[in-house]
Amino acid sequence: MTRRTLLATAFAPPLNIPIIDTHIHLFDTGRPQGIPWPPKTDKVRYKTALPPRYIELTKNLGIVGAIELECSPLLEDNQWVLDVCAPAPIMVGMIGNISPNLKTFRTELDKYRKNPLFLGIRYGNLWEGHDLSKDLDKPEFVAGLKELAKQGMILDSANPDQKLLEAIRRTSDLVPNLRIMIDHLPGMEALDKADAVLRDLGGRKQIYVKVSSVLKLKNTSGKSNAVHYKPVLDEMWQRFGEDRVVFGSDWPNSDGFGTYDQVLSVVSEYVATKPRAVAEKYFYKNSLAAYRWKPRTDAQKRLV
Repeated sequence: MTRRTLLATAFAPPLNIPIIDTHIHLFDTGRPQGIPWPPKTDKVRYKTALPPRYIELTKNLGIVGAIELECSPLLEDNQWVLDVCAPAPIMVGMIGNISPNLKTFRTELDKYRKNPLFLGIRYGNLWEGHDLSKDLDKPEFVAGLKELAKQGMILDSANPDQKLLEAIRRTSDLVPNLRIMIDHLPGMEALDKADAVLRDLGGRKQIYVKVSSVLKLKNTSGKSNAVHYKPVLDEMWQRFGEDRVVFGSDWPNSDGFGTYDQVLSVVSEYVATKPRAVAEKYFYKNSLAAYRWKPRTDAQKRLV
């Protein structure tokens, strides 16, 4: 019996918990204009990542829906992703890239938000010129975030560090009704040194945490053993509570650390020790509260 079969047998059927993966990336290495990420030199990740590949990869693992996080700084790629997601019902949404620094921000946001798959924007330590700390000094930038909140959309951060966490806290101060998702917090370096700001953020009910970028061990048999990751996973639940943690695989960026099966195995093994209701919140219920995605399939409709 393969590990894939073991995971499907040991986790999905007995618990029978459907999963919404809130963090995948889509791109096509065959596009004539090329892609901003990943680079061609990345032999692991530089492979076309589109819904059919994702569906094949995750079949029998309980995945019933996914949300794309934009990995391109090109404004026009927002529409490209929406077009790719349209014929794939497994895709329940995407988080786009529209900088509130743009003079046309409100026009662009109004254009894309009409598509029910467009759920919000991403801003953080990703692309050159993005500095949330400095941008919050600009009234027009903050006005853009207020418009995002007014439209009921979410702000995803990216690649957290101490500076970004402090900027997220300030964002929350300036726009209290804005839902914010902190991506990849388990993977943050020097997480133990951010106690004060994490304690503050943990008390803000509109701030969610994506338990993604969990795998860190390389070339070890314990890579997918939840025991190795229990301390950081415990910290996510203790700081933010069972109502504000969500699952995200970070596929295919996660391929640099392990297989999709291994990513899912670690968190599945961890939440299996908790009450079923907690596992349901992590794997799909909290994603509904955070992202407000709309179901497209019968399996997704049963979650709403």
